[in-house]
Amino acid sequence: MSDSLTSAQVVESTKRLNYGTWRFQKSWNPLHVVDAEGCYFIDAAGKRYLDFSSQLMCVNLGHKNPAVIKSIEEQARALPYIAPSYASDARAKLSNLLLEVLPKGLEKFFFTTSGTDANEAAFKIARTSDRLYFEPLTLEDVLAIVEKEKPQGVIVQFGGQTPLNLAMELKRNGVPIIGTTPESIDLAEDRRRFGRVLDEQKIPQPRNGTALIPEEAARLAAEIGLPVLVRPSYVLGGRAMVIAYDANTVQEYVAQAALMGSAKPVLIDQFLEEATEVDVDALADGTDVVIGGIMEHIEEAGVHSGDSSCVLPPVSLSPAVLETIRDYTKRLALALKVVGLMNVQYAIQRDTVYVLEVNPRASRTVPYVSKATGVQLAKVAARIMVGKKLKDMKLPLVHHGGVAEIAVHDFYSVKSPVFPFNKFRGVDTILGPEMRSTGEVMGISTSYGQAFAKAQLAAGQRLPRKGTVFLSVNDRDKRHLVSLGKELGSLGFKLVATRGTAAALLGAGIEAEAVFKVNEGRPNIVDLVKTGKIDLVINTPLGRESFYDEKSIRRAAIRYNIPCITTLAAANAAARGIRAMLEQGTEVSALQDLHRGEVPASGSAVSGD
Repeated sequence: MSDSLTSAQVVESTKRLNYGTWRFQKSWNPLHVVDAEGCYFIDAAGKRYLDFSSQLMCVNLGHKNPAVIKSIEEQARALPYIAPSYASDARAKLSNLLLEVLPKGLEKFFFTTSGTDANEAAFKIARTSDRLYFEPLTLEDVLAIVEKEKPQGVIVQFGGQTPLNLAMELKRNGVPIIGTTPESIDLAEDRRRFGRVLDEQKIPQPRNGTALIPEEAARLAAEIGLPVLVRPSYVLGGRAMVIAYDANTVQEYVAQAALMGSAKPVLIDQFLEEATEVDVDALADGTDVVIGGIMEHIEEAGVHSGDSSCVLPPVSLSPAVLETIRDYTKRLALALKVVGLMNVQYAIQRDTVYVLEVNPRASRTVPYVSKATGVQLAKVAARIMVGKKLKDMKLPLVHHGGVAEIAVHDFYSVKSPVFPFNKFRGVDTILGPEMRSTGEVMGISTSYGQAFAKAQLAAGQRLPRKGTVFLSVNDRDKRHLVSLGKELGSLGFKLVATRGTAAALLGAGIEAEAVFKVNEGRPNIVDLVKTGKIDLVINTPLGRESFYDEKSIRRAAIRYNIPCITTLAAANAAARGIRAMLEQGTEVSALQDLHRGEVPASGSAVSGD
């Protein structure tokens, strides 16, 4: 066609496009694609262009996928202008085809760039959206977009905590919020009002309170009972949270918060020691409630939920505890009038189920649960928000005592966090209430141990099958050390430990060799790590501020690429994973095939799994 544009002309013209608040940088190349469905953009004159990514096209053509090529051909004939960004001979034929297009309009379009994690998530949204905006989530920017687009409804559940914080102001400005109402969101976010809801429902929560001055905080901590979890108001990712084991730590924290100029109170909560934390994702339509998944955290309560591995279905929760969790979740969803998604975090201590918090939104676990169950929770939630009912959606459900739950497949799905420790030399790997992970992975098997081992491998931590394990645990963990030591010994590992840990093992009849700490002599444990004589490090320090040599052990492990585990619960899971790898090997299956039932999940259940 004579009026077809070259790639260079399209690049030049798109630099002048007006997208309102959208801004181009000169170095950006607008010729990027979402997937085989194509990427559309429109210029100031109203002409629409079809854009394909060179890199992704190369991948698709390399696979010779007829369906993909056919889809591209159909789209190529649907638009009046093409942006051909092809140079290699392998794509020459398709490039010529793209230039032979027929003039035809397009009902919807979008525009994206590439290069960041946020954009990768946006690409998935862009497949079905008309427009995609890259703007700050501030009231002013959102209102500007609403004024331009005039939407029939705005969803705030899929963007984390920030959109929830905007919900009330958006409604006051006339923005139509669909799904859970801003009033219900505010009820769940307001600590005191939500506390009254729990009291009305007779659902227990950890003792808690707020304080503005150090003396008030110390008095409150004494009333609640140490240890306590201390944190500022309105934080994300557990930022600046600490576990305080004495009153001085509480007072110092509140004093520091006052120096930062914050007029908001500090939150003080009872810290439930040796408790198991549980995440629950649920769907509700105002009338019915469906539990999407119950996830048992592998690390004990006190480690941020984003940094803790978890397993679906749970492996150690009793039927009575599971029944209580289901009952509480249904009652909370109805009391809060949730329409869409909801996440509840529980802590179980001595068979008592406590509610830690409720978030009337999609949590970070929704993609994981969706992959594990094969049900797209976000899609179901979106349909609920536009008026559909759960009872009409034909979801694969099972019922437990009157509570509906999405059916779980005959395999375990373990989610593990990915940490950036190897990119920051000298950083300490200790986990706590402040989130430090930057991603997550999933492992699947009919054996819980093997699923955990697969997840660890995907996260970049390869568990050893033989060699020497170093153990150094705090005094509180020593009473739970014996079973781990016996398991590692039965797997053929040699055990070395600091003097206190070695004494605990020897006292239980488990063979272990004592080694020097850093300040006790040479060769010490760091020397052994550096010379490749240690294959796995298990170190559970006491509190956030650990001793110098404990930090140096963990830093050395990261530097020399030795797996390092800092919680006893994760160490026990790792031992089960090593046993599963030794006894069953490792197999890989496609997730889609597992959900279709075409192949069994790798591994077979072993004792205790």
